[in-house]
Formats: sequence, C-alpha cells, structure tokens
Amino acid sequence: MEPITLTTERLLLRPFGPQDADASYLACQDPDIQRWTVIPSPYTRADAELWTEKLSPAGWQEDTMYNFAVVRRGGGPLVGALGVNRCSLPGTYEVGFWTAKEHRGTGYTTEAVLAAARWAFTALAADRLEWRAEIGNTPSRAVALRAGFRMEGEQRSALFNKGIRRDTWTGALLPADLGLPGTHPHRPAPDVSGAL
Repeated sequence: MEPITLTTERLLLRPFGPQDADASYLACQDPDIQRWTVIPSPYTRADAELWTEKLSPAGWQEDTMYNFAVVRRGGGPLVGALGVNRCSLPGTYEVGFWTAKEHRGTGYTTEAVLAAARWAFTALAADRLEWRAEIGNTPSRAVALRAGFRMEGEQRSALFNKGIRRDTWTGALLPADLGLPGTHPHRPAPDVSGAL
C-alpha cells in the first residue's frame, strides 16, 4: 500500500521517515514507554533509525503494518506513534500506540486512534480492530475506552515483552461502533444468560 496521511481537527498522522529518528529516540527514553510497549529497552539511536528508516516503511511496502508519526497540524514535536497491524484472521487488525510524555492528557491519542479506526474500517475493509495492553497499563486502557473499544476480558500469557510472557487486557472496536457499515455481516451471540 502507498503510505498515506490522515488528518483530524488537531493532528496529522503521517508515515514515519528518517526525519523522525531524533524525536523517536528522545520520546522513547521515557521509562513508561519502555515499560509498557514492546520497543527495545534500552532504546538506542540505532533502534530509532532502524524503525524510522527501515521497519516502518517496510510495513507499508509489505501491506502488513501501517505506522504513523502523530504530529500537530500546526507543526511542532512528535506527539506520539500509532500503528495498525494486520492480524491472521481476515478483516481483523490491531492498533497500538504510545504518547510522548509532554503530550499525555491532551486527548491527542484518542483522536488519533479514532482517525486510524475510521481509516481501517473504510480503506482496509476491516471488520474488527483489536486493542491489547499489558494488565496494569491503565493509560492505554483509558484511551481505548474513550475511543469506544468494548473491553472483552483478559488473556493469560498473551504478550511477549522483554523476555517475559505477560497477561493482557483486550478490547475491540467494530465499524458499527462508529456508525460505519462492515464489510461482512456480524451476527452477535444470542443472550444465553437464562439457558440451562
């Protein structure tokens, strides 16, 4: 897929490029980003260059993961990062994100997640967008909830991060949650609460 840029009221979501290496390196020195995401720790300048110059562009070229640098429309420093990754089940994608420390609490990440979700449901024909975070990552969960994700529970040993298998919270957003049509019909499970 050709890389694209998404816009919101306050933000641009554009593909990462070599110009983002310094900002990515600096933002990812934050202990919270290193703790809660799967980026390398310690995070080196070489890691930032690999991400911005090779891995992120390769995801677009291979049509497997679409990573965006999140910046304000009026310019300024990197606000965060957001990725939409293809899952093995057709029509299913996963969203992941981090926010630079100085931009937390602004609503930027929720705004970016909603823009990426609308794009995934329309341009990628996604029928399900999943979110997953290690149990305890309450800021990530708060973003998912504000974006309309329905929490679906916990998964044991569902995340491998820094050599340790970790339990996760999981949630999903469907096109109908945003008032959009799905690509395939969805048949919700019947209410079986009174079944014997």
